[in-house]
Amino acid sequence: MVVSSEPHSIPTGLRWTRSFAVQLITGRWFMIFSSFLIMSVSGASYMFALYSRDIKSVLGYDQSTLNLLSFFKDLGSNIGILSGLLNEVTPPFVVVSVGAILNFFGYFMIWLAVNRKFTHPPSVPLMAFYVFVGANSHCSTNTGVVVTSVKNFPGSRGIVIGMLSGYLGLSAAIITQLFYAFYGNDSKSLLLLMAWLPTATSFLFLPVIRHHKGLQQPNDTRNFYKFVYLSLLLAGFLLIIIILEKCLKFTQSEYYLASSFMLLLLILPVVVVISEELNLWRAKKQQEPQKVVETIATEKPKLDEYENTTKHREEAASSASGSCSWWSNIFRKPERGDDYTILQAILSLDMAILFSAVICGLGGTLTVVNNLSQIGTALGYSPHSITTFVSLMAIWIYLGKIAQGVISEFMVTKLKFPRPFMLTLILVLSCVGHLLVAFNVPNGLYVASIIIGFCFGANWPILFTIISELFGLKYYSTLYNVGSVASPIGSYLMSVRVAGYLYDKEAMRQLAEKGLKRKEGEELNCNGNECYRLAFFIIAGVTLFGALVSLILVARTRRFYRSDIYEKFREKEEDINNHTNETEMGVVAHKQDGQPRAN
Repeated sequence: MVVSSEPHSIPTGLRWTRSFAVQLITGRWFMIFSSFLIMSVSGASYMFALYSRDIKSVLGYDQSTLNLLSFFKDLGSNIGILSGLLNEVTPPFVVVSVGAILNFFGYFMIWLAVNRKFTHPPSVPLMAFYVFVGANSHCSTNTGVVVTSVKNFPGSRGIVIGMLSGYLGLSAAIITQLFYAFYGNDSKSLLLLMAWLPTATSFLFLPVIRHHKGLQQPNDTRNFYKFVYLSLLLAGFLLIIIILEKCLKFTQSEYYLASSFMLLLLILPVVVVISEELNLWRAKKQQEPQKVVETIATEKPKLDEYENTTKHREEAASSASGSCSWWSNIFRKPERGDDYTILQAILSLDMAILFSAVICGLGGTLTVVNNLSQIGTALGYSPHSITTFVSLMAIWIYLGKIAQGVISEFMVTKLKFPRPFMLTLILVLSCVGHLLVAFNVPNGLYVASIIIGFCFGANWPILFTIISELFGLKYYSTLYNVGSVASPIGSYLMSVRVAGYLYDKEAMRQLAEKGLKRKEGEELNCNGNECYRLAFFIIAGVTLFGALVSLILVARTRRFYRSDIYEKFREKEEDINNHTNETEMGVVAHKQDGQPRAN
């Protein structure tokens, strides 16, 4: 006798609707959609060029001090090892919650400082702390969202990282549009929006950010391509709106209309989510067996046998790895693609080469991202043009991340090209953008912001994907954040020690030529081609050196990428699918003869 677990008073249609709603909200597809939304408002660190002008003018900083704050911003947004370790031992919602709280505290305190809400202006170390905390929140958010998504979709990790990073790149343009709609042109209120909007979004979707059991499905990649098309539509709309805002003067109601349509495009991927979950739910209902005790008893030994086999394999691997002391294991590294320990990965030659190349590449691109406002002012561009540069760069950061995810995945899976070769190409291309700034080509900053934005965006997913492929996913939460440490190192060397120092030196020379001396607390500005020329010649040379270093990693990993790097995952998937098929055959046999079938 089959006993329904649902009350008879609930109509079947309502019962099925509730069943589908539960599957939708708790499924991994709604989780990835929620991740898109969280990432789409989590890129406040990319907007430093917009609010740095207010910090510099209100608090009277020189360019070196401002670049020091930008260094702490980069340091905070990339020192996420604690977030990685926390995510290793807690559910993802814990680290996302930490990120939301830190975000509000950091940017709210900066907003108070810029609006002179303190009795005394905060000192430079205190402002650096606020900037660090606000930026560090993104480490927690990104770790909780990106790492969880990669583990839920391991067979599409390149596209997954590219998509999530792409929405993060678009976030500067998205937040800017919402800022115009909410606050008009009150630039100081931008910090307030950056404080509450990401925090509210993270807490709203917090319950659905979790790990899902299950494996890659055949149509997963197809669905991600649909997400790519929809996100391209959003990026295209934002690009058109940015151009129109530069050519026309928008009223407040027009900003409301543009932002409303933008939000509609932002949530449009939920259609793909609903469609996929509906297909899964229908297939589940069609194949759902009658809950007969004998059938469960018959099929349970198979499941137990499979689980025990898996458990024995894991224990054998664990005992094999534990046969040597921890220090000797550091120097007995597994094959590329297997799960490295944290120390094995950090001390590997592959990581050292990758780390060095990324320091050279990200150092230069971050200098442009962080100093775009000051570069534009020095080269004679209008404030409105500078705002356009920042928005355009956000679009191209997104396109760089999306293009890297799609193109490099094709190169790896179809052409068997080493993924680090994409890093080489990106570094060479970014040299062109640096030289455009150095030579101050007429309207060259428009082109440079596009090139640098594209290369900066492409750098991140290529770095995180290479780490996941070479060193495995077991400790990916920590290794993901270890790779990010290259960014603040490069930012400090190129932005603070090179660009900031040379900018201030030239500004002081210009003051001396006018017979003036800088007063204490007075803003220090430099105008003309010489402000950044030498700095970007140096940056272009360092970036080219990084490209040459990356070729070493290309040569070392060429054989690895010629193999099927996802083979182990597919073998695991095949084993479980075989077990699932056997279970379904047993259920069909039971339905046909009305008796449980013995094994």
